[in-house]
Amino acid sequence: MKTNIEDISSVKKKVSVEIEAEEIDRRIEDAYKRLGKKAKIKGFRAGKVPRNILEKFYSHQVLEDVTNDVIRETLPSAIDETKKFPLTMPTIENDEELKGGHSFKYSALMEIRPEFELKDYSGIEIEKEKCIVTDEDVRKQIEQIRESRGTLVSITEERGVKEGDYIILDFEAVEGDKPIEEIKSSNFPLKVGSRQFYQGVEDALIGIKKGAPTEIKVDFDKDYFHPKLAGKSVTFKVEVTEIKEISLPELNDEFIKGLGGEVKDLDDFKQKIKEEMTAGEEKRIDSELKARLLRKIADAVEFELPESLVEYEVNSSVENIKQRLVRSGASLEKSGFDESKVREDIRPNAEKGVKQLFVIGEIARQKSITVDEKDMEDGFRKMSMDFGTDQGVIRQYYESNDLVDSFRQGLLREKTLNHLVENARIIETDPDKIKDK
Repeated sequence: MKTNIEDISSVKKKVSVEIEAEEIDRRIEDAYKRLGKKAKIKGFRAGKVPRNILEKFYSHQVLEDVTNDVIRETLPSAIDETKKFPLTMPTIENDEELKGGHSFKYSALMEIRPEFELKDYSGIEIEKEKCIVTDEDVRKQIEQIRESRGTLVSITEERGVKEGDYIILDFEAVEGDKPIEEIKSSNFPLKVGSRQFYQGVEDALIGIKKGAPTEIKVDFDKDYFHPKLAGKSVTFKVEVTEIKEISLPELNDEFIKGLGGEVKDLDDFKQKIKEEMTAGEEKRIDSELKARLLRKIADAVEFELPESLVEYEVNSSVENIKQRLVRSGASLEKSGFDESKVREDIRPNAEKGVKQLFVIGEIARQKSITVDEKDMEDGFRKMSMDFGTDQGVIRQYYESNDLVDSFRQGLLREKTLNHLVENARIIETDPDKIKDK
């Protein structure tokens, strides 16, 4: 067997393989011997079918099987000779058919891990957001808790919609005189001021009275997220069919006790809310710090990315978007989902993600950062505490669903990021002064 490697790019290689004619003839002969023992052809006893008759009926299948066997059995050795490890399954190319009396040549296109040098990142300077939870933040959180346990009450007075009202809305969007498909609904619930409705429509609802059909004209930005509305002048025909206010429970010790948990009184409740919010903020800040730190290190180095991995990330993201649309009850076709546009928009982030994957892997390799069994146990223990589930049950789930390797990779990533944070120069900064959020 002869092999040769050709550099297509820094991450793409072409391995050419040639198998000698003698080896091909031997394999073809062995294939016909095996076939002859089991082939059943009318007029011949089992095991006594002449070679020329077997060739007449089975030559195409035999040559195809031998071709597949040759490639499957020789490709690993050919790749080993190159001293390169393919990131994904190589793509096989063979322009000529295998036949007796001739050598057989094929090639394999494969992508490999990029090689690059990281700039010195020890002591790298990075901003960290100060953790600030104010009394006003706590008050707003408590108001949200009260609201979640409030009761909606239909208003009896004759008035228009106010911000904070809960309304039931019938609406239809038209461009000119033509209705825009899928942009319509009856009995649509909306909290006015939540900013969860179409651009510009929510604010225009304020002051509208129940049972008064109204038209709201909106000029949508060209980059508006919904493709059926982007860049268009649209009229929303709306009618508020119900206006409700929320009646909040009184904030007292009785309300606090009704929430459950070990809370003594209102002051104790406020303190626990502040502690929970502080813990959540610290977790968010730590996550964003690590993301900025990794981004800063990755941005300082340039190297070619394996297209197969970028494409895998793009495909995964597109599939996730499709699944979310389907789960929400939307039709991909009628929702205006433009896959080519979505793929184009997603690609830059996919490329950044793949780049950072290689950077963090290289850092782990350089610093000999690994994940041992103790790390795995600690990881499963933490997860069991977070979810309130037995640690053994969680581990069994990961093992039975072949998720242990991905869990290990997640732990390795976190361990490496912790190493980067420990060796960085952290500058605490007010939230509104962070430069690269």
